[in-house]
Amino acid sequence: MRQVNSGAGVCISESITKGMSTTNSEEGATESFLNLSVGELNRRIEDFVKEYLKEKSPETAGTYRRSLNEFERWFAKQQGNFKFTTDNVEAYKTYLMKERGLHQVSVSTYLTALRRLCQYLVDIGLLTENPARAVKGNRRPSTHSRAVLGQSEVETLLQAISSATTIGKRDLAIVYMMLYAGLSEIELIRANIQDLEQTLMGWYLRVQGKGRTVKDQQVPIDGPVMEKVKNYLDTRKRVHPDDPLFVSHGHRSEGHRLNTRSVRSRINLHLQDAGVKRPGVTPHSLTHTAALLWLNKGMSVDEVRERMRHGTIETTMIYFKKQGLLTLEPDELKKIVG
Repeated sequence: MRQVNSGAGVCISESITKGMSTTNSEEGATESFLNLSVGELNRRIEDFVKEYLKEKSPETAGTYRRSLNEFERWFAKQQGNFKFTTDNVEAYKTYLMKERGLHQVSVSTYLTALRRLCQYLVDIGLLTENPARAVKGNRRPSTHSRAVLGQSEVETLLQAISSATTIGKRDLAIVYMMLYAGLSEIELIRANIQDLEQTLMGWYLRVQGKGRTVKDQQVPIDGPVMEKVKNYLDTRKRVHPDDPLFVSHGHRSEGHRLNTRSVRSRINLHLQDAGVKRPGVTPHSLTHTAALLWLNKGMSVDEVRERMRHGTIETTMIYFKKQGLLTLEPDELKKIVG
């Protein structure tokens, strides 16, 4: 138990215990341990988020915080038995995989967040070594787990979205931007009207992708997609260049920038209404489907890679191998997840 001065001449006890314990993994080997109360863990996580993640984007910091929220809930249930040992971290991984049934990508994300937190505890002197370093995350799949839409499902989805209202025109423009420009939810909600640029080569949208801090990439916006965007913008009154490209049209939130939750909710609603919602199909499936649409039209792998802003050609090849899915009927696609 460590004594700290409260600032008023009175010493109070923090719920922290450090020491050495014998592990079962190797005869005679020792491993440091750390006891934290639930309240102290929460404070350490908050400090970690403020100090270690201050250079990260809000989205990245949010991902870490949500991942650590899961760890906090599990930690509280351990009632003091989690002492930041490698075996403890292995037990947490088992919980994520077996009790929560999380996908291997999610398990890796949660373990990465815990690994970074443990490194923070090492750096501030509460741990002598990082117990999570030896616990590897699951291998990421070689194919995307999200399902794609077939050509007939794409047509059904587009027909199901009514453009009779401003909200309908907005939603249709968003869906077109995802299906035919390969844009993600986060890129769309970050976009402002002034990010749309017309050049001699056509229209482009300057985007700030996931994990980036500036809008340093240009995405081609083909004619039919731009037509849907213009139809939507024409319904808005007194738009300014620095206004969000897509805004809410609710009574209490009129004109406010959409967030990812709102976009996903709207797209999921349209997927349900169109009858094309099935296991594996998410709003982000529309972005994945864009690559297949381009490949089936004869676009080269290199051009698809550039449009999708993939870091490596191997990522694009995943779509190349799946392009046959586009021509399958809905009943056949339902048998395939991912």
